[in-house]
Amino acid sequence: MTSILLGYDIGVMSGAALYIKDDFKGQFDTKIEILIGILNIYSLFGSLAAGRTSDWIGRRYTIVLAGAIFFAGALLMGFATNYAFLMGGRFVAGVGVGYAALIAPVYTAELSPASTRGFLTSFPEVFINGGILLGYVSNYGFSKLPLHLGWRMMLGIGAIPSVLPAVGVLAMPESPRWLVMQGRLADAKKVLDKTSDSKEESMLRLADIKEAAGIPEDCNDDVVQVPKINRGEGVWKELLVRPTPAVRHIIVAAVGIHFFQQASGIDSVVLYSPRIFEKAGITSKDEKLLATVAVGFVKTTFILVATFLLDKIGRRPLLLSSVAGMIASLATLAISLTVIDQSHKKVIWAVGLAISTVLSYVAFFSIGMGPITLVYSSEILPLKLRAQGASIGVMVNRVTSGVVSMTFLSLSKAITIGGSFFLYASIASVAWVFFYTCLPETQGKTLEEMGALFGNFRWLRDSKREKRRNKANEINGDGASNVQLGPVSNGN
Repeated sequence: MTSILLGYDIGVMSGAALYIKDDFKGQFDTKIEILIGILNIYSLFGSLAAGRTSDWIGRRYTIVLAGAIFFAGALLMGFATNYAFLMGGRFVAGVGVGYAALIAPVYTAELSPASTRGFLTSFPEVFINGGILLGYVSNYGFSKLPLHLGWRMMLGIGAIPSVLPAVGVLAMPESPRWLVMQGRLADAKKVLDKTSDSKEESMLRLADIKEAAGIPEDCNDDVVQVPKINRGEGVWKELLVRPTPAVRHIIVAAVGIHFFQQASGIDSVVLYSPRIFEKAGITSKDEKLLATVAVGFVKTTFILVATFLLDKIGRRPLLLSSVAGMIASLATLAISLTVIDQSHKKVIWAVGLAISTVLSYVAFFSIGMGPITLVYSSEILPLKLRAQGASIGVMVNRVTSGVVSMTFLSLSKAITIGGSFFLYASIASVAWVFFYTCLPETQGKTLEEMGALFGNFRWLRDSKREKRRNKANEINGDGASNVQLGPVSNGN
């Protein structure tokens, strides 16, 4: 439900903006561009606070808080009387987006057994896309109302489903990893017994979590005192100031996948699809909104397909093939829009190609890059660093998304709309190389086994360890050290 609200808030503005511009006379493209994209910048406040909040009050009640913030934001936007009032409501909604974007995948990853974690952790992305589709449908449904009422209903109706997480949380278990961090071992064991494939797996998961939290394996008390260092203190220092090689590699991977997910232009297509279809020759508002609904439908359909493939094919093959398809679609879209832009008459084949490649782009994005970003970044972080480490990835995601969505119209005017998509295709090409070289496969690994997969790239190793290796080589003279230094630290 939290993810549906997040997606709805993102998707509904694409159509509502057409009517807001007409209702608030004198609002230029730049103001509309800022209104659409600023949600992502505002969400930074939520994502930065959510990591610490979820460590403090727990994952469940952080979800309730996200719903409450959504409720307030939707009401404020629905009752907005001018542009400034609307921006205030957008700020509140943005904070809710930041909370939801962080807590949904973290909670799901911590609750899921390794065998189905990819399937279950992709659910937030599934429902984000479902929310986007509902936003598009809402645009079309309320577009028949009077101008001053239609867009307000589109934005304000989001307040109604935001109360459901507060009710649903009563039936939801708390994250077993958070319970262990609080020293509540008996409660954690009950949750693990319910959410594991077998009693043996439950015991193994509990043992792994206890080890990660610094609790002796033979400790079987119901409630224990967890070392302060494992309850959230000093996390930022371990993440950013003195990371181990494994943690450094994990942060680079998490930040990189979040950055490239947004920098490859998905928000430009989701938020500005009516403009893209207008450039492709669709002029009727109803037809533009219907075409946008088709984008949401394709996006949601392929994200559902991805959920069944993540734990069968693996993260890397799905991600690399997804990005390759995105590159081809973006390049083809750029060519077709350039042909349309340069022609003085309607070029039917280019129009058809532009529309079909918009749909193929969102399909390729949704079958790999979309769901895997949340799955991968939420599962690779160590327990103690997970909530606040995930907030860094979400922060980068939201900033990049904000920059992309707030510059698309200006970028299109500066280098043409075709040139904009050539740029996104180039960024996606760089992303493919980054994913191929830096992201190991994580399929089937428990969250506590992730550290062993990271920290093995030479350019990410600890400088002190490298100096020790070099010194040992000098002592031996022949470049082959006989000193057993052990493997590079894996973060455990």
